[in-house]
Amino acid sequence: MKLLEILAICGSTRAASSNLHLIHAISELYKSKLTIRLLEGLTAIPHFNPDLDNDLPPEAVVDFRHQLMMADGVLICTPEYAMGVPGTLKNAIDWTVSSMEFSRKPTALITASSLGEKGHASLLETLKVIEADISEDTQLVVSHVKTKVKADTIIDSSTLEEVNKVMDAFIEKINQKFN
Repeated sequence: MKLLEILAICGSTRAASSNLHLIHAISELYKSKLTIRLLEGLTAIPHFNPDLDNDLPPEAVVDFRHQLMMADGVLICTPEYAMGVPGTLKNAIDWTVSSMEFSRKPTALITASSLGEKGHASLLETLKVIEADISEDTQLVVSHVKTKVKADTIIDSSTLEEVNKVMDAFIEKINQKFN
């Protein structure tokens, strides 16, 4: 059985962020079902400028769009910054508005932060506008993440259960798309 190809996007730019640890934990938990490839170079994507979104957009944008197109689904794990979406993540997503790589793409969103509700709600609205295939079952807010994820392991049993529910629904959504 072919493993599903997932592009994971970490909204944090920190080298050892809780969201990166969460992606690694999910990768380990689902290694028999998914190949999770972490998007590299989120910070290399230039500031969104519609004047540059023409026949020859910046190379980092072309690469990002290609990775999105090639993935069976997208997993976004992000913190909330100042009650909103981290700027680098929002910037990258803005580059897909006209090119539509997220349109009908199965997407899971996990906002893991101190709180997270406002940033989650904001990013969810953006994902809906760009027609990402996301549902109630494929999203989660993990508040107080530093007490629940340590060194690539989900240490809180209820958080582990919630993550498993989201990922199982995400996998089912992808499988339905291809069947």
